[in-house]
Order: sequence, then structure tokens, then C-alpha cells
Amino acid sequence: MQGVVKSYDPITRDGVVMRDTDMAEFDLAPDALAGSIFRMLRPGQRVIFHLDDASLATGLGLGSETDMGTPAWMEQLD
Repeated sequence: MQGVVKSYDPITRDGVVMRDTDMAEFDLAPDALAGSIFRMLRPGQRVIFHLDDASLATGLGLGSETDMGTPAWMEQLD
């Protein structure tokens, strides 16, 4: 799946990613960044991810190089 990081706390490692296709939100699994190139995440960052059996986002990787546009909810944050 592909989406964007909605929030991330580098201290607690809690965060939320939002899927592109339907804007569904998923909490990050405790091991979401294990084995990835990421040390931390920033809101708006494009990522690919998988869902574990508990519907937590895990296996985060670099998102698509294709610009799919900024979701409308992010534009309203400015």
C-alpha cells in the first residue's frame, strides 16, 4: 500500500499513516521502522507499507517517485 505519514513522535515512535486510496488511517506497529532506511518520519512523507494481522502499519519503505498530489486535508493545514 502507499500513503503519507499523518503524524509521528520520534520519542515514543507512535504514529499514523494514511492510505492513498481511501484515506484510511493506520497506527504504526512497534516495529514499523525495523530494517528500513528510516530513523524517523515527518508528516506528509510518502511511504509504502504493509498491514500486519492487527491492521497496524509495518514494513515502511520509500513511497512512489510519482507525484500523486498533496491530499486536500494537508493543504488545509497551511
